[in-house]
Amino acid sequence: MADERYLVLARKWRPQTFEDVIGQEHITRTLQNAITSGRVGHAFLFIGSRGIGKTTTARILSKALNCSSASGPTPTPCGACSNCASIAAGNNIDVIEIDGASNNSVDNVREIREHVRMVPSGSRYKIYIIDEVHQLSTGAFNALLKTLEEPPPHAIFILATTEASKIPATIVSRCQRYDFRRVPLGRIQDLLRRILVAEGVTCSDEALHAIARSADGGMRDAESILDQLLSYCGETITFQDVFDVLGLVDWRVLHELCDAVLSQDIAKQLTIVEDVVASGKDLSQFVEDILRYFRNLLVCKTADAKKLLALPDDEIQSMQAHDQSDPAGGAIRGVVEGF
Repeated sequence: MADERYLVLARKWRPQTFEDVIGQEHITRTLQNAITSGRVGHAFLFIGSRGIGKTTTARILSKALNCSSASGPTPTPCGACSNCASIAAGNNIDVIEIDGASNNSVDNVREIREHVRMVPSGSRYKIYIIDEVHQLSTGAFNALLKTLEEPPPHAIFILATTEASKIPATIVSRCQRYDFRRVPLGRIQDLLRRILVAEGVTCSDEALHAIARSADGGMRDAESILDQLLSYCGETITFQDVFDVLGLVDWRVLHELCDAVLSQDIAKQLTIVEDVVASGKDLSQFVEDILRYFRNLLVCKTADAKKLLALPDDEIQSMQAHDQSDPAGGAIRGVVEGF
């Protein structure tokens, strides 16, 4: 048995500085400039989909404001002092992380209001990071309003949410709003490649692209998928491994479905769908795979597929084969009309 507990990639590779945060330069640069100019607000609202760096950025901002190796807030926290280390570990008593989903009542917010008046124990600021803040009740939001508008000078609030529409306008108006973006596909692939090199694992470009595409812009999701594949594959990851682990439908099934649509063979179409259901595949994912397949088919027909599609050569050749008998574009029209 291993002496140490395994640390998943999402935690092992969690960014520790603003420069490490991928795909959010418009936010990290603004925060660094605010710290340098002494214009740090008292309340921040971080908005964006899951796994793109909201809580991570909140922790880095906490380190930047409380780094004890600097004489004041710094845009480049050292990461080695007691404050930086304890914030990174999640056990700093002056940086309180709260789950809004399970602490969403008026009483929970009243407790925050009582404790926020106390000065920090060993830091410059007492920082409250409230994750999934949209799940607070209406009463809890109302209880938070006054404190959020005029907190004590030593208190800073960082609210994070995946659903901006559920945040009351009265809360939004009291915060500096930062909208996080989905991480571009290429940036995800670059980081995954660095991780694979560090872990001593080989992976084909097609497999790497499939992992990044499945993550749908979420860096944490990409790292979690890669973790699964490392457990499944060991030292070599192939394109087929990604399909097996993620439960994706084999491209050959999509080829057959496309042929059945073009030939108007309804019985064949129903048989293929029934087989997909019987194999336990996710039907919503199956629909997405179909749409992606048709999009790839269009690319094969109108552009240089090898440049735009990170797919194995045999897959591209199979899609291009649909065009050989109908170069005028009837294949694509037939598929679209069939659906």
